[in-house]
Amino acid sequence: MNPIPRPMRALLAALLVPLGLLAGCSSTPHYAAAPPGPRPLTHTLGATDDLRIAAGALESGDVQLAGSLYEKALKADPNSVDANLGMGDCLFQTGDLERARIAYGRAAAIAPDARLPKLALARVALKQRRFDEATHLYRDLLARTPNDPAAAAGLGTVLDLTGHHDEAQTTYRDALAQHPDAMALRIDLGLSLTLAGRPREGVNVLLDVASIADAPPQARQDLALAYGLLGNDAAAEKILLADLPKNSVQDNLRYYARVRSAMQSRATASQSAQPAAAAVAVAAPVATPVSVTTSDARTVSMTPATLPAPRRAAAATSAALAPASPATALSSASDAQIPLTGGFGGQSRLIEAK
Repeated sequence: MNPIPRPMRALLAALLVPLGLLAGCSSTPHYAAAPPGPRPLTHTLGATDDLRIAAGALESGDVQLAGSLYEKALKADPNSVDANLGMGDCLFQTGDLERARIAYGRAAAIAPDARLPKLALARVALKQRRFDEATHLYRDLLARTPNDPAAAAGLGTVLDLTGHHDEAQTTYRDALAQHPDAMALRIDLGLSLTLAGRPREGVNVLLDVASIADAPPQARQDLALAYGLLGNDAAAEKILLADLPKNSVQDNLRYYARVRSAMQSRATASQSAQPAAAAVAVAAPVATPVSVTTSDARTVSMTPATLPAPRRAAAATSAALAPASPATALSSASDAQIPLTGGFGGQSRLIEAK
């Protein structure tokens, strides 16, 4: 099967971002003991107590409480690596990426040899689409600790988002050889194969992960995508119904059909195209904007590539993206819009602990 045309690939590659972020996001230490029960926060608590409670609050999703405690800890000790990392995590979760980057940068300056600040900085660079910077940070981490699962997943995500699927797959496989239980790496590998136009291989990889009891929804949704691109809508629908309402499932199935059509059109056109067509210069693909209502009732115009994952398939369908022509498929990966999905929720991001 031919690789997915670049305009469609940019949309599908949005699925990679959550995993790349998840794989490298554990900035705050993970405590084995359960978070303490509710108790009054008084001036008698020490800095260690504040950090411990803040970590528990962040893990349970109470970003506001965690942020206030990390702020208190930073006032007491501005050079606390844990407090700077924790504050960065809070800011990242609220979407304040620039301030998160500054907080992580302070932690990295205080502890230049520490791993977590660099992972956190790479995460922000990836989210901000500063791919060269993210690549440099991930490669530096891998030079220090070869096949680090979090750094490998992050680097692989950058490579996939920039169209270097073969190199991404090599990165995932090398890390999996040392960390065979790293679920994020395996999910990313399966999606990478699918994006590269090898959905059958993607299915084979993702089936093993999706069958695990505690597998994240991302594994099942990526498996459904691979089945959808193979034309097995029945299997894709059955998988999607485990996590999505029926109307969203149908939106996804229509989107899979649209991508299949684009891939088939590209394959047919490339067979009949003259060799000289490869030299034709083309403009960058443009995705049709759609209106989206945000959680605070504001209406904004977004391209499907920038939509959050739950709305992406529906928006891609409503935007009526045309199948890629041979000329469009020749445009470079840098011309395609690279989406900025979040996919970052609570401490489910502690995939590096797998």
